[in-house]
Order: sequence, then structure tokens, then C-alpha cells
Amino acid sequence: MFSLLLIMAQTADLPDCNQEKADQGIQREMNICAHRDYLIADAQLNTQWKLTRAEMKRRDREAGQPEWDDRPGYFDTLLAAQRAWLTYRDAHCTSEGYFARGGSLEPLLVSTCKTALTKKRTGQLRELARTS
Repeated sequence: MFSLLLIMAQTADLPDCNQEKADQGIQREMNICAHRDYLIADAQLNTQWKLTRAEMKRRDREAGQPEWDDRPGYFDTLLAAQRAWLTYRDAHCTSEGYFARGGSLEPLLVSTCKTALTKKRTGQLRELARTS
């Protein structure tokens, strides 16, 4: 929550990102608002990550690991998946931005893509922490 408050404080002097106004704004303002939305989604992801990480570590402690099982545990598997997902998200959204490569629309496309994928991943992490 602290991260989200910090982001909100840092963006206080940004344009009004009310959806109606942002849709009619200049490209620079729309880019700023889209990036702000991404930062908020990323802060929410990081908050959920901490919760899901703690749950996976708890499951590792609870389950133990038989000597014959050399597979990674809940947390190690989650960490590998998260690292791969971050690589995927960033590369995929860069690719989506290339529809306007070099243009003023490119940052908006990248930020919008990152926001959507980040929100989806936050939901996946939340669900993973709930599943027994």
C-alpha cells in the first residue's frame, strides 16, 4: 500500500486522467495517464506478489520434501514462473508498441498492454494463493 501512496504522491502534478478527459487529451497527456495506470497496476502486483510468495513458502514448510523428490518447491516454481512472465510481458508489450514504432502513440500502446497483462497476472497470483 505504501508503494501505491508513493506513486499517487509522485503523480499529483500530472494531468487529470479522468477517462473522458484523457480520451480527448493530447497524446502526451494520454501517454502520461497510461503510464500512471501501469504504475498503479504494478504496485498492486507487487503487493499481491508478497502475499502469494508468503503462501508458497508456507506450503513448502508444511509439505516438506521427500528425499526422492528433487523437483523445485512451491516457491522456487513460482519465482521461476514470475521471472519468465516479467520477461514475456515486457517483450510482448514492446512488440505491441511497434504498431506505432517511433511515433507518439508507441508509449501509450506499451503502457496499456503492460497494464492489462499486469492486472491479469495479479489475478492469477491471487487465485494461486487461494488454491489449496
